[in-house]
Amino acid sequence: MRKQIAAANWKMNLTLQQSTELTDALLNEDLKDYQLVIFGVPFPYLQTIKKKIAGKRNYFIAAQNCHFKKSGAYTGEVSAEILKSVQVDYVIIGHSERREYFNEDHQMLTEKVNICLQNNLKPIFCCGEPLSIREAQTQNEHVEKQLKESLFHLTTEQFKDFVIAYEPVWAIGTGKTATSQQAQEMHAYIRKVIVEKYGDDVAESISILYGGSVKATNAKEIFGEKDVDGGLVGGASLIADEFSTIIKGLK
Repeated sequence: MRKQIAAANWKMNLTLQQSTELTDALLNEDLKDYQLVIFGVPFPYLQTIKKKIAGKRNYFIAAQNCHFKKSGAYTGEVSAEILKSVQVDYVIIGHSERREYFNEDHQMLTEKVNICLQNNLKPIFCCGEPLSIREAQTQNEHVEKQLKESLFHLTTEQFKDFVIAYEPVWAIGTGKTATSQQAQEMHAYIRKVIVEKYGDDVAESISILYGGSVKATNAKEIFGEKDVDGGLVGGASLIADEFSTIIKGLK
């Protein structure tokens, strides 16, 4: 079975004390071999949370971003090399908020993916459409372009075991959620696009997460769809009971 993943994206939330208390509350989940929990934490907490999860099977940390250059005079930025040095496992790349607020384009995201792989960091690559695209019913073409422009230069070996997060932008922080059918349709389309480029074996190895207002009340239904392999969770990941229920909703 593909890796089933509950990934928490804390965004710009939680104090250090709150983050350690939240982590402590979530470290005793009974995970199957193919189930992973990933904490996407603010940069200052990476080492603290890494120590917290040390020795815990199938728990990992993710940085929420990295810079696209190896090093240099980029005040306030964090490089992939720095993340590697503190033993980060995953990096969230291309989140819709980064695309919208920081104008991250396909070329920049290509460079970020490349530098992550060069440093043995695993990208969680985000894609998805805004409301205007969904209303125009061109979401498939939009997401396909995002994948092709930033990922399809990779070799088959590089692309194996990749993690992709589909996030309908119109459902992030709005209280709206794609139906489980809408999620399945897009996840199946993403897998089909990957099949056309890399073949069935690679496409079947790719975990595709849903990332649009996942909550304790809808996680199990959404994750139950054939091509949905878990979730990239925002607000609900900040509440221990909520995220615990989401973890339990994995296949």
